[in-house]
Amino acid sequence: MTAHRSDLAGRTGCSWLMLAAETAGLAGGSWRPSPAPGPAAWACLPRVATRTLGADAGSVRTARDFTAATLRRWGAAERSPDIAIVVSELVTNALQHALPAFGHARTGTIRLGLLQPGPCVLCAVADPGNAAPAPRTRGSLAETGRGLQIICALSDRWGYTTPSETGKVVWALFCA
Repeated sequence: MTAHRSDLAGRTGCSWLMLAAETAGLAGGSWRPSPAPGPAAWACLPRVATRTLGADAGSVRTARDFTAATLRRWGAAERSPDIAIVVSELVTNALQHALPAFGHARTGTIRLGLLQPGPCVLCAVADPGNAAPAPRTRGSLAETGRGLQIICALSDRWGYTTPSETGKVVWALFCA
């Protein structure tokens, strides 16, 4: 039995996460299991964890806690503090810049995905926004606007998928 990356994405509903992985340069032959039957055949498949988040500020903490618990379960806690901070920034940016506001309440959902295809961990946040993220230059006394600078400083690489009518995915890659 051979499962291809697209098959995995289709079965798990994670095509948005797989698109982020391709954009991050993680797509390759390592996604296919070995031809041997049994559990060892699936050892090469990536670990995937996703969570749908609401439009409230509590989603940032939920995302951070979900990330920390997932990384502990995967035995990948080495860079967990950095990854948790980056996930907080990604979710905060999605809440502030990508979700439409109606009155005082924000509506919509964002999705958090974690992917471990080997020694690296990819974290990605999908949102319905169609504006590309762009780092801002802020004065030393500004209280906001440093999220992408933090993401850039803590991750090995970051980027985003091309915005479309369905939104975009902003991702950050961490290698062991």
